[in-house]
Amino acid sequence: MNGGGVMRMAVRKVITLAYAALALGGPAFAQGFPTKPIRLVVPLAPGGGGDLVSRMIAQKISEPLGQPVVVDNRPGGSTIIGTELVARSAPDGYTLVMATSSHGINPSLYKLPFDPVKDFSGIAFIATSPMMLTVHPSVPVKTVKELVAFAKRNPGKLNYGSSGIASIVHLAAELLSVTAGINMVHIPYKGTGPALNDLIAGQIDLMFASPIPTIPHVKSGRLRAVAMASQQRLPAMPDLPTVAESGFPGFQAASYYIVLGPANIPAGVVNRLSAHIIKATQAPDIRNRLITEGGEVVGGGPAQAMAHIESEIARWKKVVDAAHIKAE
Repeated sequence: MNGGGVMRMAVRKVITLAYAALALGGPAFAQGFPTKPIRLVVPLAPGGGGDLVSRMIAQKISEPLGQPVVVDNRPGGSTIIGTELVARSAPDGYTLVMATSSHGINPSLYKLPFDPVKDFSGIAFIATSPMMLTVHPSVPVKTVKELVAFAKRNPGKLNYGSSGIASIVHLAAELLSVTAGINMVHIPYKGTGPALNDLIAGQIDLMFASPIPTIPHVKSGRLRAVAMASQQRLPAMPDLPTVAESGFPGFQAASYYIVLGPANIPAGVVNRLSAHIIKATQAPDIRNRLITEGGEVVGGGPAQAMAHIESEIARWKKVVDAAHIKAE
């Protein structure tokens, strides 16, 4: 073996021993954790839902942890760039990532430089943000059953907008198409805003979108809400049924906000971070804001976080394969 090989083996051995020591000293390490600022990577541009939730949580847990939690936006590569940064970070709890729906969608579209499950430690499941199905008032449907019946009578006539190919907005509509056995034409846009504007103008027929920008247009009468893609009705619109209760049990399409860290973070550190984040989700100001803006508070721990990610990966793989969706 040459000198380079010996050196690489030595480095790997040192790293392995260091991680083992960290794990064995978990309780003591966790008791003193944190001793420096924590970085919460948001693999998205500032201003979106993931960024908003990250900043709310970071601010709320900084004081009880005794160290600032700094939000670090690292957009690019459909969230892959920022997520990989965290996957490759030291498993000490000081570098975390806010995972959203892309974390569960990307494995079906890209060859990832990390394993979306094995390379991460689940920390906390904060909330979900279910999609709302809305149509332009000129479309002669008021319920999911009417929409499906209309689409079957007129295959390929209905079109829908999305914020881009393979976005949660796109896949929600494809999930309905696959589940209901209907054919609708996809019109992708560069972002939710332009698509929503064209929906209001009647240039497209329907769209799944976050309730946050959609509800005001529904209340003004410029759009008609048909259903929520959630398991329960939205508190902000209690009279609006879900797709699941409209004849498609189990139908769900939502973004989510889950905090992850690199794999092999000591259990004591995971539990400490998880406890503070879950407590933050139950604070009246955080909880009320999430609900008001169309979210469903979960407040789940590490196991629930990872279980949800695994189920989302499986859910969207079926849709991507059935609809023959390819990444841009």
